[in-house]
Amino acid sequence: MAEIGLAASVISVINLSAKVASWCSKYYADVKNAKDDIERLKGETQRLKETLELVQTLCDGPNGAKLQASQHLRDGVKAYEKYLSQLGTKLAPRTKQKVMSRCGIRALRWPFRSNEVDGIIEKLGKCRDNISFDLQIDQTAKVLNIHQEIVLSKLKSADNAAFDSYAEGHNARCYEGTRAELLRQIRLWASDPSSECIFWLNGMAGTGKSTISRTVAQVFSDEGELGASFFFKRGEGDRGHAGMLFTTIAAQLVQKLPSLAPHVQNVIEADPTIPTKTLKQQFDRLVLEPLGRLTSDPQTPSTIVVVVDALDECTREEDVRIMISLFSQAKSLSLVRLKFFLTSRPELPIRLGFEDISGSYEGLALHQIPEPIIANDISAFLVYELARIRTDYNKSVLQERHLPPDWPGQKNIQSLVQMAIPLFIFATTICRFIKDRRCGEPKDQLAKVLKYKTKSQESELDATYLPILDQLYIGLPTLQKDEVVQRFKEVVGAIVILASPLSTTSLARLLDIRKARVDQTLDLLHSVLSIPSNIDTPVRLLHLSFRDFLLDSEKREKHPFWIDAKDVHKILATKCLARLSLSECLKKDICDLRTPERPRADIDKQTIDAHLSQDIQYACQYWVYHAKECGSVIRDDDQVHRFLQRHFLPWLEALSLIGRVSESVSMIEDLISMLDVSDLRLLYSSIC
Repeated sequence: MAEIGLAASVISVINLSAKVASWCSKYYADVKNAKDDIERLKGETQRLKETLELVQTLCDGPNGAKLQASQHLRDGVKAYEKYLSQLGTKLAPRTKQKVMSRCGIRALRWPFRSNEVDGIIEKLGKCRDNISFDLQIDQTAKVLNIHQEIVLSKLKSADNAAFDSYAEGHNARCYEGTRAELLRQIRLWASDPSSECIFWLNGMAGTGKSTISRTVAQVFSDEGELGASFFFKRGEGDRGHAGMLFTTIAAQLVQKLPSLAPHVQNVIEADPTIPTKTLKQQFDRLVLEPLGRLTSDPQTPSTIVVVVDALDECTREEDVRIMISLFSQAKSLSLVRLKFFLTSRPELPIRLGFEDISGSYEGLALHQIPEPIIANDISAFLVYELARIRTDYNKSVLQERHLPPDWPGQKNIQSLVQMAIPLFIFATTICRFIKDRRCGEPKDQLAKVLKYKTKSQESELDATYLPILDQLYIGLPTLQKDEVVQRFKEVVGAIVILASPLSTTSLARLLDIRKARVDQTLDLLHSVLSIPSNIDTPVRLLHLSFRDFLLDSEKREKHPFWIDAKDVHKILATKCLARLSLSECLKKDICDLRTPERPRADIDKQTIDAHLSQDIQYACQYWVYHAKECGSVIRDDDQVHRFLQRHFLPWLEALSLIGRVSESVSMIEDLISMLDVSDLRLLYSSIC
């Protein structure tokens, strides 16, 4: 509470200054031969009081807590308080003088010689100058800090990419006692100075890689060794590509190690465009170079761990290979050991990337973990979760409906374990399904799952998701089944293909359907989708294996819920353009600012969101992406051509307002690549 101590000392000095000035006034009236000295001392005391009153005003202001110029200011004010107290003691009349004064006798005698007064005035003047100087230092430091914050704000971070972000914070960590040997091995790798700078954990979809990543990040965060974390996730905007990976990591490192801030600041000031440069330039300049400039400091941890999860969810395969190569260069640092914990599926581009740095990483494949250990961990999870489901259910129903204390029974748990191995996602998804009271009571839900026991021999994902999907239409007449499937493909198909998640409200607007139709479709899908009660919060996939399951071309003839990705991309591209073509959406001066020269940074987010709803922002940012993904060919006078003729400049204005104008160049390049070369005269003139 240093600022409270400072404020109290300032008030004390002000009061003492006033007291000294008051005594000087009394001496001035009673003492004839020292009036000049008394006047000078009173004036200097008054000036000191005015300076301290300025400090008090700052202490009482909104930034009072930050007024810690230094230990110098606090120590200085304390010293002046002590000096003025001694001065006041010398000026205060003694008892005999007080008695004589009451009798009308002039008894005050000036206690200082003229040369002493010179020394006192000089000291008080130095007090005042020192306080003013300390304040200048404090204010200069604040100005420099503000400048640093402005410069560092150019390090754009991907929303919700960190392990403890809102989107990731509610996702699972490893249960206590599970994955124990694996976590021990990872901690040994991190603490070993001679170990490689990369640890690669790989495994097929649903084997628990992200859960392990979140646990690892939490462990190192608790131990003060986590530098940064980035969780890739396809379909989650900037988390789906590497464009903001190193700016996000650099921003988190600065938060972790404030001593990095001036070094990162220097890099950005030297090249303000560095956040848009190649991945290599970003990594070298924003991560390696600042860490390499750190000096020895007890506050700097010897090991800094960076967790990067789901490399396979990065949309550009060539970027993954580059990232792996860059991570391996962390071994060049000497003062700190920078280590990267990476997870992914063992897909070919990633395997090739690690082959490029063969011998420079440590790794483990989850399928190499002995099956009994996996079975034991899944069993521990199921026992805990199903017991919790039983307890919660029994609390909510009459006793006659209670589940027995031994439900679901060891035999059923073993059956579920065998169905799950090696997929942890099976266990978590099935538990959500059994717990979901919208679908039925827990014992009935469990029975539905166990019916698919033989399916697990064909595909673990079939056994995971078919019980949930089949319940949507089992027992319905053919016409109603067709309606359910059509609605599922329309709504859920869009959700799994969206480049960035939308709320049910925004999704309904984008698809131009009733929100009730969206809600009705999602009612029984809480086991596989995160469906928030807040209508403005995005709907998200609980696990990307659900997307894999729905888009798997081999399942086209096996279940009716198969989704054709190209068809959905085409629908979304068409819907985006239709939404943007409405007269009230895109226009000149979208936010009605009436000041076209106003900088984008001066427009607050609330104003932008009020004029550009989330579905409009999505359509502006991603209509080109959907058109490209569906293989569109653009011709004269088609929907794209008409949109560009009427709305090209307002579209660019909208991209600028939502902070995406830099991406317009690549969008236009994509549009040009989609032109029908045999019919491009009119359209080419619209965008070139």
